Amino acid sequence: MKAVTAEAMIRCGHDGRITNEPSQRWVTIETVPILVDHDPEGRKIIACPNFGPTMKPCAKTLAVKQGYSTWVMIDNHRMVLSHLDGLTDGTVPGTVHYQVRDPGQHFVEVDR
Repeated sequence: MKAVTAEAMIRCGHDGRITNEPSQRWVTIETVPILVDHDPEGRKIIACPNFGPTMKPCAKTLAVKQGYSTWVMIDNHRMVLSHLDGLTDGTVPGTVHYQVRDPGQHFVEVDR
């Protein structure tokens, strides 16, 4: 699994784009901050195309279900890894996931 940086492409299941906001800036890969827990949670989702009379587009991310390192920590926060998976607040509730499409770097790998 790859370390995930602030330049990662994280998308909801409908292809809306999650905004990355790193909470730490002192550990980087090629000058780009690495994401740590809870960076992917509570983030805004832009341009989710899932809308209609009975549909709610994904607007924010919910808690991460998997994707934090169990080994590598930065200032007591677990590093985010490319197998990241969590739910969004879009319809149908509890079914729309967000996941990493591109970790933002292709050098650093972590084995959980």
